[in-house]
Amino acid sequence: MPNQDPTERRVVVTGPPRRSRPASGYYRPRTEIDEQTTLGHTYVRSLMRTQLRAGLAVLAVLGLLIGPLPLLFAAMPDARGLEWLVLGFCLYAPLVLLARWYVRRAERNERDFVRLVEDR
Repeated sequence: MPNQDPTERRVVVTGPPRRSRPASGYYRPRTEIDEQTTLGHTYVRSLMRTQLRAGLAVLAVLGLLIGPLPLLFAAMPDARGLEWLVLGFCLYAPLVLLARWYVRRAERNERDFVRLVEDR
């Protein structure tokens, strides 16, 4: 066996790991969203869809609540005081409650989305 000089040692060069994804069990939806992958796009679309559904529900209730008022006012042309009473006092409380419900629903949707993205 020939004697090797200590300066002539072999050097092993390694490259980056060949796996493109981390080991199983390490799944990060937040990374999917940040990198704008198809899966991340799907997550964001699902949040937008739930927020749109809540908005459409509020719009439908508003339509049912306010929509018939012109017909009611047209049926009673001489009741000017009734119009102000309905618009000023009777409609205010349902609108505030509806707005409060919408804000709470939107915040809950966002909390659920963050929990989905952060926990896995």
